[in-house]
Amino acid sequence: MDVQKITTSVTAAAVIGTGATIGGGQVIDNYKGGPEKRANAEEVRLREIIREELYLQLVNAWPTTSGPVKGTPDPKNYKTQIPQK
Repeated sequence: MDVQKITTSVTAAAVIGTGATIGGGQVIDNYKGGPEKRANAEEVRLREIIREELYLQLVNAWPTTSGPVKGTPDPKNYKTQIPQK
């Protein structure tokens, strides 16, 4: 038997085996719900980003005063202003 024929047949078998493995991996991924899990993970990530952005918008848009009611007082600088006893 010729050495070139042996190596060609082994190479062809390896290529066919690799193709079957890659296709089989996709079948297993679909069977185990891989696309749905990735979609759910992306949805959760987007919800976290949106939640953070909404919180920041609310905090930045909240007024410090509302009529006679005062909002959060400005902090005092105790290095320059000594509290009275």
